[in-house]
Amino acid sequence: MAYRETSKIRARKLAQRDALLQSAEGLVREGGFEALTMQALAERCGLAVGTVYRYFDSKDGLVCAVFERATEREIAAVRVALEEQPLADAALSAGLQVFARRALAAPRLAWALIAEPVAPALDGIRLRYRERWSSLFATVLERGVSSGLWPAQNTALAAAAMVGALAEALVGPVSRARQAPLHDAALVDDLVLFCLRATGMALTPDDRGGLHEQQA
Repeated sequence: MAYRETSKIRARKLAQRDALLQSAEGLVREGGFEALTMQALAERCGLAVGTVYRYFDSKDGLVCAVFERATEREIAAVRVALEEQPLADAALSAGLQVFARRALAAPRLAWALIAEPVAPALDGIRLRYRERWSSLFATVLERGVSSGLWPAQNTALAAAAMVGALAEALVGPVSRARQAPLHDAALVDDLVLFCLRATGMALTPDDRGGLHEQQA
């Protein structure tokens, strides 16, 4: 009779895989993807290296799984911020703030997700998720254009440019940081103002005070 995996065994394997990914992300938070090896993960979890290989056939596969798990969580957090605000400008501001603050709160992880040189296998996944991010922000831009808040524009192009600007602006600070969170409210404000201006909104330096009020 052919072996059939029971639901209990499947659940146990899924729980073990999730525990491995959680520990693997801990290593990345401490030292980037460079610190994530099969040996280091096995030692962190108190397992044999062979056990880790039962769940991930290579370091590349492990790196990609950690990237996807962490990025899905970041996308979900920003999506909540975007959807909680009924007005497009407030939604965009909230989403941008969440994106930037979460990156600064975990700089080593943010550096790994955004730009750390790793195996070529991750390049295509990064590009796919960059498109996910762009699509998320494009939805808010479309809301603003359709309501007359912002002028007509290529929202897909604008969103892609916005995501690129966020990554480029943050990659320097997070790449220089270690594990400690970065507290730079001015950087977050400037990023939000830059992106809001890019939508066609007429803003002044006094708008910075409004951003601080939103954060309070």
